[in-house]
Amino acid sequence: MAGTVDESGGAPHPNRPRVSTPLTATALCPLWNRASEWARRLRMIREARRFLYLSTYYVEYDEYGAELLALLLEAQRSGVAVNLLIDGFGQRLGGVLMSAAARAALRDRLAALLGAGAVVTVYRPPHPMQRRLGGGQHVKIQVSEQGEAIFGSSNVTRTSFEGWNEYSVALRGPIVRTLLESYRTIGGEVDADHLRELGRRAAGTRGDIDLDYWICNPNLHQGRRGPLGWRGSNVVTHRMLDMLNAARRRIQLTTFYFKPAPALMDAVLAAARRGVEIEIHHSHRDALPATDLAWIAAAAGYPRLLDAEVRIYENRGGEHSKIVLVDDAWVAFGSYNFEDAAHDRLAEAMLATRDPAAVTPARAIFDALRTDPRNTPVGRRFRRDLPAGLRLRLALLGGFKRWM
Repeated sequence: MAGTVDESGGAPHPNRPRVSTPLTATALCPLWNRASEWARRLRMIREARRFLYLSTYYVEYDEYGAELLALLLEAQRSGVAVNLLIDGFGQRLGGVLMSAAARAALRDRLAALLGAGAVVTVYRPPHPMQRRLGGGQHVKIQVSEQGEAIFGSSNVTRTSFEGWNEYSVALRGPIVRTLLESYRTIGGEVDADHLRELGRRAAGTRGDIDLDYWICNPNLHQGRRGPLGWRGSNVVTHRMLDMLNAARRRIQLTTFYFKPAPALMDAVLAAARRGVEIEIHHSHRDALPATDLAWIAAAAGYPRLLDAEVRIYENRGGEHSKIVLVDDAWVAFGSYNFEDAAHDRLAEAMLATRDPAAVTPARAIFDALRTDPRNTPVGRRFRRDLPAGLRLRLALLGGFKRWM
């Protein structure tokens, strides 16, 4: 039976019914290797002839950002309709990592793209409170008329391709049109002719890889107070809960920092109590040099997890992939971090499947992570090994986890 797309972020009204349509892929290529993903992204841009869409949380103007933007400009000037979607809040955060000269060069490159006729959108949620509290879009989709999509966790930055672990997949088949159509949910514009072209390309094909696609932009559900007091529905969170609650033997997951919304934390602890083996891989505090606040928010939850015998690994290089593998048989991957922001502030999306084409590579990834020398298991007495100042900050700031 084919999978479905569940969308609860495509319209401002929170009671909008979810859309369910058959969803399949004819091919799925895992992109765990950083160089392979980057080469595939650039090849898609070079081979595009009609259109190229790309969404990202932010672009850093390093050698990766410069190369990608130069290729996009070249494609636009050669007649390809280029569409670039960047998140406003994410770009502001990313700008902290850049020099003033790099930020100026990035502005010039984006202006050149616009001047050449490309569509460049900086997404900002509709309400001021949402913008102040970090609302935005975090979904990464790249699509061309050649009929391939790249979907996953990577941003356009050296950190994503030379530092942190990331996970994306390259897809073909009917799923590609669905991914491009969902670009609208995250704040982008989509030409209806481009959707029709992808539809024609997939017409008559029936992929043998069944998929579920979950996407939600909570900013479209909220009023002027944004996430403050919001109790609305997020289909991605709910589907993640379904996975955790269905586990009978093992849950393995990766995320940037494990500091989930309360319902997800409760589901993990409940699974541990019923005997499910749980393995969490996320980032060490050194993986994010700009601040240790995200790690502090995660470490505040360590005692409850460790008491439940959950195994936690901190990756010193940085773990930015988002993979959930349940019972070695059901996998989800995409942009959704286990954090409050993913539930109530950021547009997020995940693909899920039981097909071996996706499950087998995920198993191999977790096998490799378990023996990765950069991965350090967290012990019950982890606080004892922390510097005194960090122990104090953890005690003082851990209660503000939702905003870190």
